[in-house]
Amino acid sequence: MVRPREFQEDKALEKAMHLFWAKGYEATSLSDLTSSMGIQKPSIYAAFGDKKDLFEAALRKYIHEHASFIRRQLQSVSSAKEAIRSLFEEITRQSYEDDRNRGCFCINTMVELAPHEPRFEVLTREHQLYLSVIFLETIERGKKSGEFQPGVNAKALANTLVVSLIGLTVMMKSRPDRGFVNQSVETILSLLD
Repeated sequence: MVRPREFQEDKALEKAMHLFWAKGYEATSLSDLTSSMGIQKPSIYAAFGDKKDLFEAALRKYIHEHASFIRRQLQSVSSAKEAIRSLFEEITRQSYEDDRNRGCFCINTMVELAPHEPRFEVLTREHQLYLSVIFLETIERGKKSGEFQPGVNAKALANTLVVSLIGLTVMMKSRPDRGFVNQSVETILSLLD
């Protein structure tokens, strides 16, 4: 008979996600994970598989939450242009206010693992494409409302916004001068005109 788990998988995964996000894959040891998650190695292996499988589960959880955040931000404002502006401003604000300076877990994974781990290359690329779809929906909404010219290349603009968002998020890890960032964001947002 299989013993019931004595921990909540989702809460344990949340703790693992935050630890991997803060330290990265390589710098996070199994001892770090057992301490943070409050469970022993056999329970980690039984619930999640090996360290790489646990990392993937944590990354998938983050990607789902991140995409939901982006979608909510873009849908929370009726004006498509203002929604995109608000998102970039919110990302900037959060980055300056976050003392942990973790950046984006997905982007961190793109840098650390994607170059030599195919499954993380695919997973992070899929997230980029999904973000592009979310931006595309917002731009198409703006085209319908007349905020964007009918001839705007919505897909190219959406892809450019994803690249800009990723670049901004990476840059924010070094805490650049606020004026530098604000000017850069304004230039990015000028693409909407």
